[in-house]
Amino acid sequence: MARVLHIEDDPNSRRLVEKLLSREGHEVVDTESGLDGIRLAREQRPDLVLVDINVPDLDGYEVTLRLRGMPELEGVPIVAITAEGDRQTSLAVGADGFIAKPIDARRFARTVASFLGGHREAADETGEIRLRVQSQRIVERLEDKVRELSDANARLEEMARLRREFLQNVSHELATPMTPVVGYLKLLLDEELGPLTDLQRKCLLSIERSTRRLRGVTDTLLDVSALETGRMHYYSREYDFGEVAARAVELARAAHAQLNVLFPDPPSPLPAVGDPDKLRRSMVHVLDNAAKFTPRGGEIAVEVRRAAEGGYALLVLDSGPGIDPRERERIFEPFYQVDGSVTRQHGGVGLGLAFARRVTMAMGGGLDVECPPQESVAGRKLGGTLVRLRVAERAPTGTS
Repeated sequence: MARVLHIEDDPNSRRLVEKLLSREGHEVVDTESGLDGIRLAREQRPDLVLVDINVPDLDGYEVTLRLRGMPELEGVPIVAITAEGDRQTSLAVGADGFIAKPIDARRFARTVASFLGGHREAADETGEIRLRVQSQRIVERLEDKVRELSDANARLEEMARLRREFLQNVSHELATPMTPVVGYLKLLLDEELGPLTDLQRKCLLSIERSTRRLRGVTDTLLDVSALETGRMHYYSREYDFGEVAARAVELARAAHAQLNVLFPDPPSPLPAVGDPDKLRRSMVHVLDNAAKFTPRGGEIAVEVRRAAEGGYALLVLDSGPGIDPRERERIFEPFYQVDGSVTRQHGGVGLGLAFARRVTMAMGGGLDVECPPQESVAGRKLGGTLVRLRVAERAPTGTS
């Protein structure tokens, strides 16, 4: 039988139509939104469309005008069905018929069958005038929507400015008290203020680990704040890409002793010019992200290569669960996390990969994700996620 698309915001009406038409063997596809109805019409290619005039977002007249202009619906009957609406206006904008509410359950299926069989209603001589009036109403609605969007955009820009200022201020407020905390911790651990008992040293080492973690988050906040305000400065000096990668892996191994981090000796030398400090921190962020999603006892394979595009690449492959394709690009957005709830399993504030991508792009490269991975790294073929960090041999200089 026929496939009928029903665009109606009242669930009771949708259920009634579905019951009446399915009884006759028809397939009913329904939605409560005009915009969604247009999408479904394009995807489902219905044999008939029923449109309520008073649906949200776009009203039934606007939906009918849009549907009538779609080549894939050429010849498909469109029937307006509503309690409050103008039959002649509905016909003028392109409807082939009009069914008044409340629906007459005894006649409804026969009426639909007549439209499927070729019955059409024609607009009277006032159709052109009604179409012009309705078009004017649509233009007025569009003007209102444009004004609303302009106002919303202005508010979003102001919120973005306030966010940047807040991020910058909070970062500096966090960084300021960290300096004496780190300094006094070092004095205590070096026993320059007196000898320590084993228990005191154990407690101070725990504080130091937490402080180091907090300082890392603070440094990243400062970096992202500088990136967003265009004040990130990049230094330019000679360095060895392999040595920078080895240092980053060393830090990752110390922080994630529960994981097996495979890293064969990189080819040497790999001379480059750029900012090795920011590059190392970018590598650490990528490694930390891989470790965060790798289960205890899992593996992370790391390898340094010459990039096919020129320059150098650091490949990081983990044995974690992988990334949903829908999240693949969003993970590089500042503050975005796949699971952002306070009860999430994995820590972090969603800034590391955003920082790493911005830095590597500024250094003439980029950051790419491949899932599922198509190649082995360090001789290992793992099923998680492959992150490829690339930089040019000679990075551009200046600010970003």
